[in-house]
Amino acid sequence: MTMPAKDPSFTLVQLRYFAAAADLGSMTAASKVLMVSQSAVSTAIAQLEKELGVQLLIRQHARGLELTSAGRNFRQELRSFLAHSVELADSAARLGTSLIGDLAVGCFSTIAPFGLPTLLSAYEQRFPQVRVNVIESEHENLTRLLRDGQCELALMYGFDRDDGITYQPLAMSRPYVIVSVDHPIPRAGRREATLSEFATDPMVLLDLPHSRDYFLSLPRRAGFTPQIRFRSTGFETVRSLVAHGFGFSILNQRPAHDLTYDGRRVAAIELTDSAPALELVIAHLAGVRLTNRASAFKELCKRHFAAAERSVDRDHGRS
Repeated sequence: MTMPAKDPSFTLVQLRYFAAAADLGSMTAASKVLMVSQSAVSTAIAQLEKELGVQLLIRQHARGLELTSAGRNFRQELRSFLAHSVELADSAARLGTSLIGDLAVGCFSTIAPFGLPTLLSAYEQRFPQVRVNVIESEHENLTRLLRDGQCELALMYGFDRDDGITYQPLAMSRPYVIVSVDHPIPRAGRREATLSEFATDPMVLLDLPHSRDYFLSLPRRAGFTPQIRFRSTGFETVRSLVAHGFGFSILNQRPAHDLTYDGRRVAAIELTDSAPALELVIAHLAGVRLTNRASAFKELCKRHFAAAERSVDRDHGRS
């Protein structure tokens, strides 16, 4: 006969002390953050390990703490548990649909200036007691932040997908070309062109990991290899260089106007090629239940980008 499993007798304090030590890699650092003695942290973790019957941390005097394999797995599961323990405590203070607490959101650096401020404003109006913390970064670091539990959600592009992360499509970000207003195509009153028409022009490349590969693949699909005149990781730097006549560039995100930081102008040219769009997604760790705060932000993102994409389609005559 199978004996029923024993109810665990570890405490929430023990779990939080372990999580702090695991994240910081040090009992001393954890004790400072938690504002308790180092011996209290050490004792709590030892009691937790005894209750679980498994070693979670390896104590190394010279190099601090190292998670065992069991410790890494336990810490991963613990992130969701601790997040929901906060929600459980918050639930007594909730009124109606209001939410309380912190929410960490990552955002790809070139996406942030366009959609994020509007999203944050709308979210804050609806859930004023949630404090959203934003980390702007590039694709690989956002993936790491999600895996480490430092972000619960991330707004990013859907390339180079990770099996441990769930990606919710939000919108398709179509490529377009920008050139100086003195370029022959806008001077002729044209607002559309094929990408091959820029084959003899130098290119100013938005040089970000993964993004650069995408932008360089488009001219190759059109039958030419671009001559790179300048590279920059700055979206506005690229626009300014183009405005000064240093070449064309390909971008996905669209500013509301054609002015650059230094007061010059660029002309946006729609591509008539069947150039593939970039998929904008909101990502979170697979297999982990989102907090109510994150679920509300995710739903807001879906509605916002769906409306924005419909508006772009109307503006450009797409159905």
